[in-house]
Amino acid sequence: MTTDERMIAFGKRVREVRKSKGISQERLAEMAGIDRSYMGNIERGEKNITLKKAYEICDALDIEIQNLV
Repeated sequence: MTTDERMIAFGKRVREVRKSKGISQERLAEMAGIDRSYMGNIERGEKNITLKKAYEICDALDIEIQNLV
């Protein structure tokens, strides 16, 4: 799996978990302290985020990081 494929897979997983919890993209971005448009980029696999951002998203979704990778 290439880096781009991994970023896309991560973003899809974030979206799946977010939707399963009934959270809007805007609300998740707010909860994680991330700009809404940046969150959209993450979910589309367009941004290579830092580990810190990944943990902030996990905290906002109340899940462990291994559930996103």
